[in-house]
Amino acid sequence: MEKLKKLVLLHSNDMHGDFLGEKIGEKELGGISMLSGYIKKVKNEEPNVLYCISGDMLQGSLIDTEFRGLSTIEIMNSLNPDIVTLGNHEIDYGLGHLLLLERCAKFPIVNANLFIKNPYTRLFQSHEIFHVDGMKIMFIGIITSEVLSPLKQDVILGSLVDVEDAAREVGKICNSYRTVDIDFTVVLTHIGFEEDKELAKLLDPEWGVDVIIGGHSHTVLEQPAEINGILVTQAGVGTDQIGRFDIVVNMDTNSVATYKWELIPIDDTHCPRDESIEQTIVRFKNVTDEKYNQVLCWLPKEITHPSRYMETEIGDLLTDIVKKALQLDIMMIGSGSIRKPKIGPVITRENLIELFPYDDTVIRVKVSGKQFKKMYKFMLRDEALTGGHTEFYQYSDGLEVEYDFNTKEFIRFDFNGKPIDEKAIYNVGIQGYHIANFDEFFGLPLAEVEKNSKQVTLSTSSRDIIEEALLTAKKIKIKPLKRLKVRK
Repeated sequence: MEKLKKLVLLHSNDMHGDFLGEKIGEKELGGISMLSGYIKKVKNEEPNVLYCISGDMLQGSLIDTEFRGLSTIEIMNSLNPDIVTLGNHEIDYGLGHLLLLERCAKFPIVNANLFIKNPYTRLFQSHEIFHVDGMKIMFIGIITSEVLSPLKQDVILGSLVDVEDAAREVGKICNSYRTVDIDFTVVLTHIGFEEDKELAKLLDPEWGVDVIIGGHSHTVLEQPAEINGILVTQAGVGTDQIGRFDIVVNMDTNSVATYKWELIPIDDTHCPRDESIEQTIVRFKNVTDEKYNQVLCWLPKEITHPSRYMETEIGDLLTDIVKKALQLDIMMIGSGSIRKPKIGPVITRENLIELFPYDDTVIRVKVSGKQFKKMYKFMLRDEALTGGHTEFYQYSDGLEVEYDFNTKEFIRFDFNGKPIDEKAIYNVGIQGYHIANFDEFFGLPLAEVEKNSKQVTLSTSSRDIIEEALLTAKKIKIKPLKRLKVRK
């Protein structure tokens, strides 16, 4: 007779400081209090439960930004996950600060492929083995290659940036425990759902990986993908939901006998509140409310940023403000820098910081019309327009671009009402993070652009520019969306 045991895996990813619930009609949705209440409820109901987080606990909340992630770690300590892996936003405050945060964490953080190059030294424990009801359950952590983007200038650091390298690293760890009789293996990743599926294809079935629980692409699923005998899943973004696996483990074959997976909504209909964790959140929120509750301006209406892969009202407003302040021809802002789907009509300092948490420099480069069109077309590659996870940009007023997705050609590319002059040189503003990763993000060597002129730092704080403009504006107009049209 087969020896079977029940295991419940709860999982979150890309929480991004989503600590507070919100009212949707009569229902309250999301927030750490009800999330914690649900996790505790399941752990009281079921004997073998583990809760894991697949990266990006940090960023997206003023509470996180104000305390540089230390508040988030304290809240996560109260949430008490069993195991966590790193996301790219855990690196946002720098490597030294990440190591401080890890020291403050009262839960294990695993990552197998972030290391110091010389001498080769892993920065984190690569895996963790849990002993649950006679089962040995191993978790391995893998991070996205994007971790290198904010650390490009740090020559001592490296990462396995290719899924094939990551697969080999998983294999090394699994092979090291072949004699230990690991009953169940989970790879916690932060590389995006499509990359997770590629990783699953590369894993040797003999290594015994059963589940990949991922993050980064904010993918919402109806059911996990099953590839190469491995279940691949993730749980969207924020704290409005949690993934739940109810798994029956075959202890004889060390594999999944049966499973049920659900994406559970975190709402007040079946998730009790955890009052102890609420006290921790309120303590931090009181500080930020007192400091940042100043009203900056009133917009004529609420404006939105529904997707990073399209022109948006918020993107138009922010790029126009910086363009005007710095007297640029064109201002570009990374769509991923805008972290809220809507804002207004009242905007406080707190709203602005949560909307635009990455207070980056603004660098001016001189770009020919021909080079700029090449950069723009690289942004519009298929991966971005078919639901991938790539860099995308919001552009300031003056550009009107129409692009044919099928022919991969521009139907129209106008600047200030006329076709852009490919020989002319334009003053283009770009955030420092994107300059540091110029070759990768724009498909064009920065050295080629710098032949026109060396880059110049125009401002050390893009958010200061935006805040000052909103604070002093007498009347703000919301312009119609007409800067980018994609025909499919």
